[in-house]
Amino acid sequence: MDALSALIGRVSPVRLGDIPPDEAALRQILDAGLRAADHGRLRPWKFLVMRGEARLRFGEVLAEALRKRDPVVAESVLKAERQKPRRAPLLVVVAAATKENTKIPVIEQVLSAGAAAQNMLVAAHALGLGGFWRTGAPAYDANVKQALGLKPADEIVGILYLGNVAAPGLPKKPDPSGVVEEWTGPAT
Repeated sequence: MDALSALIGRVSPVRLGDIPPDEAALRQILDAGLRAADHGRLRPWKFLVMRGEARLRFGEVLAEALRKRDPVVAESVLKAERQKPRRAPLLVVVAAATKENTKIPVIEQVLSAGAAAQNMLVAAHALGLGGFWRTGAPAYDANVKQALGLKPADEIVGILYLGNVAAPGLPKKPDPSGVVEEWTGPAT
C-alpha cells in the first residue's frame, strides 16, 4: 500500500480479532513511531508493549485506579474496566517522556509523541492490520502512570489497540468545511 492510500484510507475498526501483529510487523509499527517529527531529536517517547497476560494485569491496574478515583463504583463497572485491554491482542501505550529543555517546549514533545502514535496506526493499516487509539481517564491517572513505570511528568498520549480486523470501520469521506480555510493575511 502506498503512503497516501494508507493515510487517507485508515479508519478505526469497529472490532479487532485475536491475532496480534507478528514480530516483524510489530517492529515495523514501532519503527514508524520512531520516525515521528521530533524537534531537537529529543526522542521524547516511551512505547510500552503489552500482550498476553500483561494485558490482564493492565486490566487490574485500570480497575484499581478507577476504584481509587471512585470508591463507590459499581462492581459491574469495575468488571468492564478490567475487560478493556482484552479489546485487542496487543496494546502499545504511547507516552511522552518529556525532557527539560529550554529550546524545545514541552508541548512540542507531547505533540511529537502524538505524531508517533499516529505513525504507528497508519503503519498498522498499511500492513493490513487494524488499530484504534484510546485515552480516557486512565491516561491522566497518576496511579496508572506509576504502575506503568512512568514518571509523574510523563504524559500518556494514547493507548493503541492493535490486531487483525474482525469488524471494519466504515470509511467516511471527511468534510473539510469549517476546518480548511484559505488565509490571505492578518485579520482586520
